[in-house]
Amino acid sequence: MKRVFISIELPENIKKEIQKIQEKLPEFHGKKTEFENLHLTLKFLGEIDDEKIEEVRKRLNKVEFKKLECGIDEIGVFNEKFIKIVWIHLNGCEELQKKIDEFLFGLFGKEKRFMSHITIARIKSVKDKKKFLGELKKIKLKEIKFVVDKFRLMESVLMPEGPKYKTIEEYNLK
Repeated sequence: MKRVFISIELPENIKKEIQKIQEKLPEFHGKKTEFENLHLTLKFLGEIDDEKIEEVRKRLNKVEFKKLECGIDEIGVFNEKFIKIVWIHLNGCEELQKKIDEFLFGLFGKEKRFMSHITIARIKSVKDKKKFLGELKKIKLKEIKFVVDKFRLMESVLMPEGPKYKTIEEYNLK
């Protein structure tokens, strides 16, 4: 069994910009996402066996989609009462996610609430939630756009120092 997901890899310049944003995060107890692990998850497939991975690969090879332009446009958290994840919203990839969902329907359920985000920090605790959220809202994001020309089927190997991601297969967009 392998822990598998479908993702968009971010260009180096976007990752460097995200690193600058991570430096501006208010004080918290937790962990910033490592540079090499910054990505957008289009669909998390969970723990699946090689046979199911093979079926996913076949189906993803049939996905036809044009290259798309994406951009980062907002920073936030999912729940202000229980701050666990700090994310950056990535706009422009929702249609690709829907298309992937369609091709995998029957093997996996459709996403109910896909929110196109890049996890930039995992929070264990903050001393002052109100102050943390106030400081977070002050962080200004540069409007940066980039072209997505492929997506990937990935394996996540959980290690004591954090996850290691390995590409199973890459799929080019037209």
